[in-house]
Amino acid sequence: MAAPPPPPAAASAGTHSVFVYGTLMAEEVVRILLGRAPPSSHALLPGHRRFSIRGRVYPAILPVPGHSVNGKFFEGLTDRELHVFDLFEDEEYVKKTVEVSLTDTSEKSLAYAYIWANESDPDLYGEWDYEVWLCLYATV
Repeated sequence: MAAPPPPPAAASAGTHSVFVYGTLMAEEVVRILLGRAPPSSHALLPGHRRFSIRGRVYPAILPVPGHSVNGKFFEGLTDRELHVFDLFEDEEYVKKTVEVSLTDTSEKSLAYAYIWANESDPDLYGEWDYEVWLCLYATV
């Protein structure tokens, strides 16, 4: 397994920032996992595209020039909470440091994001839609 990526700047204080773009955008899911909803902002990750995964209800993102992914930027996650997200995302994702733009302020910030590990996965297709997922699967 590769060494973990260098942490975003805020991690030196024992807190972490994470960009999420799928089921973790639902506050109810985050509350179940962490027992709270950390502070969040809407954010945009440029240079990436969100895909549906055949046979799964959650998405994947990959670097794709000319595309961008809307999501949420969580800040103030503890080491334990980051570990919970790591377990939730599983080994099919690689945690990388990315730069996102906060949509409310246009501010840029570093955060971890979970990128799909298999760039040539034949099960990736189309665009995953959060609103469709929310209507079909979110029952929390």
